[in-house]
Amino acid sequence: MDKDQLYQELTFKTSRSGGAGGQHVNKVSSKVEVIFDVNASNHYSEEQKEIISLKLANRMDNDGKIHLQCDETRSQLKNKEIVIERLFDLLHAALKPVKKRKPTKPSKSAIRKRLDNKRKLSDKKVSRRFKMD
Repeated sequence: MDKDQLYQELTFKTSRSGGAGGQHVNKVSSKVEVIFDVNASNHYSEEQKEIISLKLANRMDNDGKIHLQCDETRSQLKNKEIVIERLFDLLHAALKPVKKRKPTKPSKSAIRKRLDNKRKLSDKKVSRRFKMD
């Protein structure tokens, strides 16, 4: 993944963070929101865009844009770095191929143990029965 090319396609918005912080919070726009338009991206192929759209559908708006925001620190620059890293991780995880499950057989000892337990339980229940003569 070419992060520099992808970085060019990102749009940033800044705003004031909420919460505690006193005067600093009321003066500085430290909250950073990154917007990535998946459909308009030149970095990914059509197939990759489709995969991203399917896997990240719950994080996209109606226009097919991914919005992520960060207001963890009081520094706009750090928040920007954090939100960019989150976006890259999210895109990388979405494009990671899903491993196919290999079916395995239970071992002979596991089968024997299961059958022994079934037999013991069955014997216990049989011994509980009472005869009516």
